[in-house]
Amino acid sequence: MPELKLIVQNASKAGLALPAFNIPYLPMLEPVVRAVVDQNSFALIETARLEWFKFEAGGPEAVAREFFRWENPQHVRLHLDHVPVIDEDGQRIDYLATIQKAIDLGYHSVMVDGSRLPLNENIAVTRQVAALAHQAGIPCEAELGAVLGHEAGPLPPYDELFTSGKGFTKVDEAHRFVTETGCDWLSVAIGNIHGAISEGFKDQKKIAARLNLEHLESLFQATGVPLVLHGGSGIPRDYVLAAFKKGIVKINIGTEIRQTYESNLKATGKVSPAQAAVYERTSWLIDDYFGLKNIQPILMQGLS
Repeated sequence: MPELKLIVQNASKAGLALPAFNIPYLPMLEPVVRAVVDQNSFALIETARLEWFKFEAGGPEAVAREFFRWENPQHVRLHLDHVPVIDEDGQRIDYLATIQKAIDLGYHSVMVDGSRLPLNENIAVTRQVAALAHQAGIPCEAELGAVLGHEAGPLPPYDELFTSGKGFTKVDEAHRFVTETGCDWLSVAIGNIHGAISEGFKDQKKIAARLNLEHLESLFQATGVPLVLHGGSGIPRDYVLAAFKKGIVKINIGTEIRQTYESNLKATGKVSPAQAAVYERTSWLIDDYFGLKNIQPILMQGLS
C-alpha cells in the first residue's frame, strides 16, 4: 500500500490537494467513498472527536468499522481529524489515549489540535503526538492559529475577523512550530472558519470565507511542509484553487455534505435518498468545484 505521506508529497509537487470529507453520520461514509472512486480521485475520510458527541458518528471504532467495510486503498484513507487538547467547550481531553486508540484501529494519519494552548505547550504536545505517529509509521497533522467556528454561539463579524487578521497563523511561529515538533502537515488560519456545530447555528448557511493568499504563501515558504485548510466548505472557488498552488495540500469538507445529508433526511424521513444526495454532492465537489477528478494516477506516480 503506497504511503500516505508520499501521496501527499506528490499532490504538493503537482499543485493539487486531497479533499478530506468529515463523516458526522455513519451512513454518509459509503456514498462518499463511492463518489471518490467513481471520480477516479483520492481523498481522506475523516472523523473528528466533536462528531462523536455533537452528532452521530459514534466514535473512532464505529467510523473505522464502517470505513474498512468499504475501504479502497488506491482511492481513500482514514484520517483522525481534530483531537483537541482543550475542546470547544473548554474541557481538557485525554488526547493521547484517543490518538493511540486510533493508531491501534488502523487509522492512516492522525491530528492533534493544541491550537487553544499557549505556543510552547502546543509545541510540546504536538512533538509528543508526532513521535507517537511516526513510531507507527503514519503522518501527524497539527494546528497553529485559531480556525474559529466550533465554539458555542455566533462568530464575531467576519469582515472584522478577516481585516484584523485575528487568529491568523503567525509566520515566525509557524517556522518554529514545524521545526521543533516534527509534524508532517500543518493546519493554518488564513481567513478560513469552521462550520458552526452549536444548536441554533449548525443549520445556517455558512459564511463565504475569504483567504489571505499572500499570508498563505509566506507560511508555506516558512514551513516547507504541506499545509491544510480546515473549514473548506463554502469558500469561493477562486480562492480555493489559488490556495492549492500556494501550499494547501489537504482541504477539509464537513458542513457542505453534512447539511446535504441532514436536509434530505429531514425532507424524506429515509436514509437512502439522503445517501444519494451525499453521493451527488460529493461528486460535484470533487469534479466541478475543486477540479480534482482523475487525480489518482498523478498521486500514485512512482509509488508501488
